[in-house]
Amino acid sequence: MAIVTGTQPHPIFLAGRWVESPDRLEVANPADPAHPAGATFNATAAQYEEAVEAAVATFEVTRRLPAYERGAILRRISEGIRDRRDELARLIALEAGKPIRDATGEVDRAVLTFRLGAEEAERMYGELIPLDLMASSKGRVGITRRFPLGPIAGISPFNFPLNLAAHKIAPALAAGNTIVLKPPSKDPLTMLTVAEIIEQSGAPAGSVSVLPMTRELGDRMVADPRFKLLTFTGSPSVGWRMKERAGKKKVVLELGGNAGVIVDRTADLDWAVKRILIGAFTYSGQVCISVQRMFIHAEVWDEFMARFVAGAAALRLGDPLDPTTDLGPMVDQTAATRTQQWVDEAVALGGRLLLGGRANGTFFLPTILTDTPVSARVCSNEAFAPLVVAFPFTDIGDAIRRVNDSFFGLQTGIFTNDLAHAWQAFSELEVGGVIVNDIPTYRIDHMPYGGVKDSGLGREGLRWAIEDMTEIRIMVLAWPQ
Repeated sequence: MAIVTGTQPHPIFLAGRWVESPDRLEVANPADPAHPAGATFNATAAQYEEAVEAAVATFEVTRRLPAYERGAILRRISEGIRDRRDELARLIALEAGKPIRDATGEVDRAVLTFRLGAEEAERMYGELIPLDLMASSKGRVGITRRFPLGPIAGISPFNFPLNLAAHKIAPALAAGNTIVLKPPSKDPLTMLTVAEIIEQSGAPAGSVSVLPMTRELGDRMVADPRFKLLTFTGSPSVGWRMKERAGKKKVVLELGGNAGVIVDRTADLDWAVKRILIGAFTYSGQVCISVQRMFIHAEVWDEFMARFVAGAAALRLGDPLDPTTDLGPMVDQTAATRTQQWVDEAVALGGRLLLGGRANGTFFLPTILTDTPVSARVCSNEAFAPLVVAFPFTDIGDAIRRVNDSFFGLQTGIFTNDLAHAWQAFSELEVGGVIVNDIPTYRIDHMPYGGVKDSGLGREGLRWAIEDMTEIRIMVLAWPQ
């Protein structure tokens, strides 16, 4: 079943069946709003109920699947995504507005994510624990094993419509769970295409449902006690409200940030400029770990800023399907308008605009600000836009404190050739990841990924996600004395 863009809506994937509903969902093309990327359906309440009941029933099958079968299913999904690489990348570019080079990279990461899921399914190790630590426990030993939790509710965001959904489905299947995924309403067609691959992989019918749905039905899913875990990636305001409504189920939240990067006086400036341009402006800054705040040592400020502004000015805005495009559109007009308001506010508060600062429809120029008070929303909140705010510093401890002066704590990058400064950053930065001599935007899919403070709870990355999606159980063996 191939995606058909235009007037023919794509059916939704309900527990191994393809269904339609009366609630048609139009999917916009951010780069060309006059020509939609396609259409699908929002699930009805009855269809949601059927998907959850199937997930509950099918868990009795998936929980007993041996590791080799789970691994084989995940490898087939990985291979299927690889085989449809160009099709999926083009679809991401159309419905998410992501430049085709970045969209292709996202598909490649999803191939890896499902392959890693297969490998982790085959190495869910337990542990042998000696228990004879006191006389009354003589002759006893403990053996631990991880068991799947049960049905999982997954909600994924628009900015990585394939790979961030993969980080929910792959570990769920690897662990032996079932999952109902709510893909983003802005770009659901990507995961509906992947559902075709899942259907062909041999995954038990009912183990995966991909159901676009309204916010109201999504709220019902969040509170549904039949799910044993909620995994959500999205905005902090939405995520923390979900946690309040989730009841007794486990909750994993991968939320936002206003990531900082430190450029020390010993940094390799050529490398720092090259990488921070990518970190600040890739996918128009619509990345949770996009560089939003730069702290530049005063001794290299002039040289770094001159190179950085020139590099940003040379970035090419254009059609996401054009392989020479660096920046495509923002996801919709609302996002571009909000960004314009925040930039205008920063300038009104005394910020100095070094580049950009202007919207053109859904496109927003690469924007660099300095002399901006930290109270401005471009500093204190998550911009999720192609903008960065620069600050000078003279003391590494002060730079670290200023990075930490944030509600968020996802990842931070530090460019330095001073080993003591790298260790100090690792010890003192209040974040989930410290990236030395690279941008906070760096991620590879098997590393533990997640944040502290308002940036979330728990970790993704296959091994760590599986820990959240399983319960540890101990068997104690006693020898009669």
